[in-house]
Amino acid sequence: MSTDSFRSTRRRRTFNDINMVPFIDVMLVLLIIFMVSAPMLTPGAINVPSAGKSTKPPTRHVAHVLLDADGNIRFKTPRTEETLTLKELGTAAASWQASQPEESAVMIQADKTLAYEHVVAAMGELQGAGVKRVALGVKSAAK
Repeated sequence: MSTDSFRSTRRRRTFNDINMVPFIDVMLVLLIIFMVSAPMLTPGAINVPSAGKSTKPPTRHVAHVLLDADGNIRFKTPRTEETLTLKELGTAAASWQASQPEESAVMIQADKTLAYEHVVAAMGELQGAGVKRVALGVKSAAK
């Protein structure tokens, strides 16, 4: 019997197994990467940005608009302090602005739990009343 006939009679079997070793190696490398990088991730808390000094701070800001958590509006000047509605804020700001120099600003300070739409509405009333400079009171970055 020749070697050629021996080879032809031998049956070839197909190999149906999958080599799992490369797959396991890749998964272990990914696991190590996630285990190392997970402690470096920041927690889910969102920090509200703080502000430092502006480039050109107002020379004078005499009036303050204070918005509390219930949405009440207080307009405070050095001489008076009164609780107003949104429409009354516009009239009070217009009469205050008429007696002040143009570079005077009104500072809006709002409670952090108050919806931002109330701050925007107060800012719109002040600008509609002719107040040229409106400042927003924020937590100072430098301590």
